[in-house]
Amino acid sequence: MDAAIQADGLVKDYNGQRVVDDISFSVAPGEFFGFLGPNGAGKSTTIKMLCGLLAPTQGEARLLGHAMAEPSLEARKLLGVLPEEASVYERLSAEELLLFCGQMHGLSFEQAQMRTNELLSLFGLEDARRRLIVDYSMGMRKKTALAATLIHGPKVLFLDEPFNGIDPASVRTIRDVLLQLTAGGTTVFFTSHVMEVVERLCDRFGVLRAGKLVGLGTLEELRAQTGTNGDLEEIFLTLTDSRPEATPKLSWL
Repeated sequence: MDAAIQADGLVKDYNGQRVVDDISFSVAPGEFFGFLGPNGAGKSTTIKMLCGLLAPTQGEARLLGHAMAEPSLEARKLLGVLPEEASVYERLSAEELLLFCGQMHGLSFEQAQMRTNELLSLFGLEDARRRLIVDYSMGMRKKTALAATLIHGPKVLFLDEPFNGIDPASVRTIRDVLLQLTAGGTTVFFTSHVMEVVERLCDRFGVLRAGKLVGLGTLEELRAQTGTNGDLEEIFLTLTDSRPEATPKLSWL
């Protein structure tokens, strides 16, 4: 079976500066994969290349066997992407947005309506279904964007900080939905700076530092690589060489 996500020697240069430096890895179908790195490590650029939103300078990205340098319509149908700053059509209601997204992905109106109803109920948006998104809170917008990402049943999901601004009850709901999806064979490519969440959810991890892949494997494999028995945060700090020294005290405290 083809890997759900395959990166082979991905390189990306901007204005003579190498942002992603020859990284290779694969993610299996149904895997919950955590992709980690400090700010500016190249995570977002890598995700854009994997999704076909950005052409690599060198190397190749494949999604379920489809080349993503110039992704076909068939490849795009397999894909769902939720960026950290999700943009939605603010002058639509959540119901209108989900119906639009579902039909744009080839669902019949009846299918789109059924899935819209289920998603709005699942994410606690039923009472706000006809309010314009411009009037939503940040958390409501994030849940609406995630619902729009899920409505066509993608086989590969790229999620960048999906829990930011989300209340604890909704976090649990979203977490349970994602685990249900991976149990059914959907692949989730997940980025977050909250190590406890990543460690709890993910099967394997990739760690990026200054554009280079410096760690790849399960928690136990990364522990062996770093020679530590610590948690994922400890491993991350070791691999990225970002362990803080003693925190200076503020003079007025």
